[in-house]
Amino acid sequence: MTTWDERYRAGTYPQHPDPHPVLERYLPTFPPGRALDIATGTGRNALPVAAAGNRVDAVDQSRAGLQIARENARAAGVEDDIEWIQADLESFAYPTSTYDLITISFYRPVDRLPDIIEALVDGGCLFIQHHLRTTDDVDGGPSGDRYRFASNELLRAGLGLTVLHYDERTTTTDGTTAATAQLVARKSKGGRQSYPDISE
Repeated sequence: MTTWDERYRAGTYPQHPDPHPVLERYLPTFPPGRALDIATGTGRNALPVAAAGNRVDAVDQSRAGLQIARENARAAGVEDDIEWIQADLESFAYPTSTYDLITISFYRPVDRLPDIIEALVDGGCLFIQHHLRTTDDVDGGPSGDRYRFASNELLRAGLGLTVLHYDERTTTTDGTTAATAQLVARKSKGGRQSYPDISE
C-alpha cells in the first residue's frame, strides 16, 4: 500500500474535491475531444472534463484514489466516459499527439513536461495547478519546498506554448490556506492567434 493509498483510505485527502475555478471558466472554450487527467486522485478534474463532453483517460498511481474516483464518476453519471489507469507517473508512457486537453492538479511534472506537451494534438490545451514556494503562512501542500514550484517556474515551463492564463496567488478555502500557481496554455504558435473571451 502506498502513502497515497493510506491517505485516501484514511479520508485525510478530500474525497469530493472541486475543480479549480480557472479550469471551470476555460472548460467551455475547449472543443470536446479526448482528454488526459494526470494524477487524477479522486477525480477532481476528470469528472467535470468528462461532463463537458470529453472522453477521459484518468491516470494515478493510487488504487484507493482511483476506486473513490470511480464511485464519484458513477454518482455523477460520467462513469462510461472515463478510462481509469493505474500507473507510475514517473514512467508513464505518454502517447504522442493524442489529447485535445490535458489537466494536472497538485502534481509537479517538471521532468515529464516535454513528454506531456508532446501528448497534446496541435491546438490542444493544458491546464496545470500546483503548490508554490512562499513566504506566506500556508498550511496546504507539501511540507517542504522540494515538491513546490518556485516563483514563475511553471510560467517559464509553459513558454513554448501559447499562454492563455497564468497566475500565482495565496487563497484560503474551507479553512486551509495555500499558495498555488495556475496555467492554461495551448499548443500553438504564431504572432497572431485567437483567444477565448473569458470573464474573470
